[in-house]
Amino acid sequence: MAAPAATGTAGPPPRPCARFREAAPAARAMEERDTRGGFGKDTVDRLLRRHFRDRRTRVNGDALLLMAEMLKVFVREAAARAARQAQAEELRTVDMEHVEKVLPQLLLDF
Repeated sequence: MAAPAATGTAGPPPRPCARFREAAPAARAMEERDTRGGFGKDTVDRLLRRHFRDRRTRVNGDALLLMAEMLKVFVREAAARAARQAQAEELRTVDMEHVEKVLPQLLLDF
């Protein structure tokens, strides 16, 4: 009977601090991007605070930028899917019912 193969690791896992340092340039890039049609940090902060149970909860600036970017992507995707739904129904305008039709799958996808 052969001896079991030795299991080894390629090296120590990256430290959490290193991962956060790597993410910082990406957050700066998001901040420097064109903000037309997006959500401002203040708006996102107010939206999040409406759902916090503890008023002392704080949100990092990078987290606000990331959340703003996610909201922007979500809204654009909802608009695109609603437009495709209207086209499938051979309509030239997008109505709220088109958004309602695509919303369940959109929420599952996110």
